[in-house]
Amino acid sequence: MKAVDRTLADGAARVRRGPVADSASSSLAERAYELLVRKITRLEAEPGSVLVERDLMEEFGIGRTPIREATQRLAIERLVNHLPKRGMFVSEITATSVQQIYEFRLMVDGHAAWLAASRATTEQIQELAILHKRLVRATGDDDIDEYVSCDRQFYRVLADAAHNTLMADSIPRVFNLHLRLWFFISRMIGGWHEIAEAHEVMTHEVVAALGWRDPAKAKAAMETYVTGRLADIKRIL
Repeated sequence: MKAVDRTLADGAARVRRGPVADSASSSLAERAYELLVRKITRLEAEPGSVLVERDLMEEFGIGRTPIREATQRLAIERLVNHLPKRGMFVSEITATSVQQIYEFRLMVDGHAAWLAASRATTEQIQELAILHKRLVRATGDDDIDEYVSCDRQFYRVLADAAHNTLMADSIPRVFNLHLRLWFFISRMIGGWHEIAEAHEVMTHEVVAALGWRDPAKAKAAMETYVTGRLADIKRIL
């Protein structure tokens, strides 16, 4: 009976708050997520470091519940580890985790490029071509924020162009894992432009292959890039 009462009370509370309050709460959780993604992927929160809710609340100016929702979401994405009775920690970068991330990317990103070469619409190919040009321009302008934004969009459009809902769900989720490794490699080699230019070779070749409707060339371009980054990070680790 108590459980029923609690359920009714929770429902009544949601009715009292209304859709506007729920939307605001969701927006704060999304904002907390975005800020935490930036902090973790850019290594401002070092691998293995503890995430203290109180400190994050003060830093972001966001309440406890949205912060908690964001960290739970990042735990699902494997950027954060929850250790019972110890707290939330930024995931470590290990040889094993790196190998698993790049093995997954080889399979999923490569096959997404393969499928997109057959299934992408003309508009999607055009959008990818525009994003490639924006990536090149961002490198020339030394604009890392623009670069990351365009790169995220490139992978999202490529995933959509494969016209496979499971890939469309998976690729954006793993993006943050490989983005953190991208920043890790950049830090270790002393800059981001070199690997950005290697990335732009891939985006150029993938877009060209999609235009030719050549699945093999699209997949090969993606796999060459992914294996190159794996080789980079293996040398560092």
